[in-house]
Amino acid sequence: MSDPYQPYGAPYGEQPPPGYGYGPGYPPPHQPRNDGLRTSAIVALVLNLIAIVTCCNFVAIAGAIMAGLGLGKVDTEPENARSKLVWAWVLFGAGFLVTIGGFLFLGFAGYLDDNG
Repeated sequence: MSDPYQPYGAPYGEQPPPGYGYGPGYPPPHQPRNDGLRTSAIVALVLNLIAIVTCCNFVAIAGAIMAGLGLGKVDTEPENARSKLVWAWVLFGAGFLVTIGGFLFLGFAGYLDDNG
């Protein structure tokens, strides 16, 4: 009895065995990875929390809330999460500028008081 499979280099005309089914098919579509968005949310959350604790930056409270909400929506609603993260970064920057402005104002006021 001969081998049912066509060996390598077999003469022309011998057919390979019939296929069985359609094979494994295409892989399922994957969800886009949002690692960069998740990283941005974590960094914004941590920096806003540090700004609250170290600088008494009350604007950063809203920034931390927005970053937390954005972090919760990274996988389900990435566009909504991105919008919340933009606001978290804007609030962090605004609070940082207000803090720097306050320090400069207090320093300038103390300078005028001493030399005034």
